[in-house]
Amino acid sequence: MDSPELAIRMRRAAFNTALAEGDLAAIGPLLAPDVVLVAGTDSAVISGRKAQLQAWKREFGAADRTVYRRVPDRVEISPVAPLAMEHGRWEGVSLSGIALASGTYAAKWRRLGADWVIEAEIFLTTG
Repeated sequence: MDSPELAIRMRRAAFNTALAEGDLAAIGPLLAPDVVLVAGTDSAVISGRKAQLQAWKREFGAADRTVYRRVPDRVEISPVAPLAMEHGRWEGVSLSGIALASGTYAAKWRRLGADWVIEAEIFLTTG
């Protein structure tokens, strides 16, 4: 069995791949049903897996859509609960290769059964 940190890093890599490929079916299982995302620039809140998948579907439909990537710097595992916090950097680049935004993020993960899922993400736009 993988260590919790390795499992989370692998799930993050799968999420990044799904975003790059516009693969909604691959994103769904990585999100908790009641996942919350707080956007980096306008602090818009996207609450729930269904709402987040709808937002990604709209994003994937844009002609020169933005591809977002999260790069974890560290993953902190809770010693008392099946939880973890991921800290890292993010970037958004258009399909045509133009860097549009970047910053830092934190993501809270929870182990449900054998899998780790994202419960919450909050982004700060710094560039």
